[in-house]
Amino acid sequence: MANIKPPTDTNTEMAWTVPGPKSTPIVGTTGNTFRFTQDPIGYSNQLFQDYGPMVSLCEQGGTNLFTPFEKCPGTVIVHGPDLIRQARTPHSQWNLTPLSMTLYPMEAVSNRKQPLKHFLVGLWGVNGDDHRLQRRLMMPAFHTRHIQSYWQDMVNITQSSLSHLRPGTTVNLVEETRLLAMRIVTKTLFGEDSGKAGQGVGHLLEQALAVLSQPLTTLMPYDIGGLPYRRFLNLIACFDREMRGIISAKRARQSKDNDVLSMLIQARDEETGISLSETELLGHVGSLFAAGHETTSLALGWTVLLLSQHPDIAADLMDELGAVLQGDPPRLDQLDQLPLLERVIKESLRLIPPAPFTWRYNNQIVDLGGYSLPVGTEVYCSIYATHHMPDLYENPNCFDPSRWERINPDMWEYMPFSAGSRLCMGAAFAMMELKIVLSIMLQTFRMEFVPSVSVDRYGIITIAPKNGLPMHLHYPDRNFTAGVGGVKGNIREMVQLPV
Repeated sequence: MANIKPPTDTNTEMAWTVPGPKSTPIVGTTGNTFRFTQDPIGYSNQLFQDYGPMVSLCEQGGTNLFTPFEKCPGTVIVHGPDLIRQARTPHSQWNLTPLSMTLYPMEAVSNRKQPLKHFLVGLWGVNGDDHRLQRRLMMPAFHTRHIQSYWQDMVNITQSSLSHLRPGTTVNLVEETRLLAMRIVTKTLFGEDSGKAGQGVGHLLEQALAVLSQPLTTLMPYDIGGLPYRRFLNLIACFDREMRGIISAKRARQSKDNDVLSMLIQARDEETGISLSETELLGHVGSLFAAGHETTSLALGWTVLLLSQHPDIAADLMDELGAVLQGDPPRLDQLDQLPLLERVIKESLRLIPPAPFTWRYNNQIVDLGGYSLPVGTEVYCSIYATHHMPDLYENPNCFDPSRWERINPDMWEYMPFSAGSRLCMGAAFAMMELKIVLSIMLQTFRMEFVPSVSVDRYGIITIAPKNGLPMHLHYPDRNFTAGVGGVKGNIREMVQLPV
């Protein structure tokens, strides 16, 4: 269960002074919130242009995007390494809330809604000493040697996932990478390979997350037939039952399996002997799945799209892969012999970070950017806007992997996996997965983008292509100039692409 506390009455006499747009006529602050949720990157970038690097979602405050509190002072959006660092440190002043955001119940709930108390809590919903303890318990499962033990699973699943695809066909790359990433995360997290059967806890969790992402789920959180909120409760209840059974079985046989869940079950704090409770385990596996599944699949999709529109870079990368791997999947010792592949991934994560924002609320009155913020203020930090600052990155909208031979940004200037005390524990896992999957995928097919749909970003927590990414599959024929150009949509606001 989360350890988050609502703001106290100490805020009642504090003035809201952060500049921002007026509330929307007729619907008030709801209209401001709606505009942000429709296109967080586009709307926040416009606000930055109008008001500077620190802006209120509404000039009088009163908006609420992610905190589950009855009263929220307002929402501030910032970008730039200095403001983001101030909005994250010291750790003791800033809290997170569960990934279920406004749906997390602060009050006592019925048995029907009890799973909401731990669903998607994980490290997002614990703060202070609890966060430090639970992070310490989880660290062994993400040790480098343990992560490397998943190499063969990643190779096998990638090859299996690509085996049903055929040159001459057109696929939605986002869907293919989503299924592939789900298989990898369910195998490494739970110890099961979901395959293509549409069954298992991974599929249950994926369905629950899909329903959670629907705006109507949070706008109308009523347990009434026909509403997505009811289906959401049904799905997380089913996931809860399945996961409790898996945890119980692993405990009964004193499982020494290699998956992350087994490691977390075995974890004990050396100083206190404390272990993770069942509800804490449920919160962690759900949030780890959410964090490690969609972001990885989107990073794969965006990277392939960028390569499809930059033939010289694609050709150089294939030269490197061919010289080192010669058509085979990479061995662990070969991953460090692919420097251009690493630069391509880093540049893709800079241009289109799959998780474009990070957020916090302050648990005490703080000064940020020259403004005093009441307790409970939501602060959205734009990783995307920071990654596109010309002061940090020359020609920031240009896909230029070679820049990583010249620059070495600090943790607040480049943060695709967040930064500081909340740095993503799975960052090394994700980088290894991206390298393995891309090296196999690119040696198996040349993927040519089909400009039949507009490539428009959407999403609040992640950046996804709204209409998918149609790719025509070819044998690796090195015809990299085919399919270059013709990309439509607001992707062109984010990246310089050929006409």
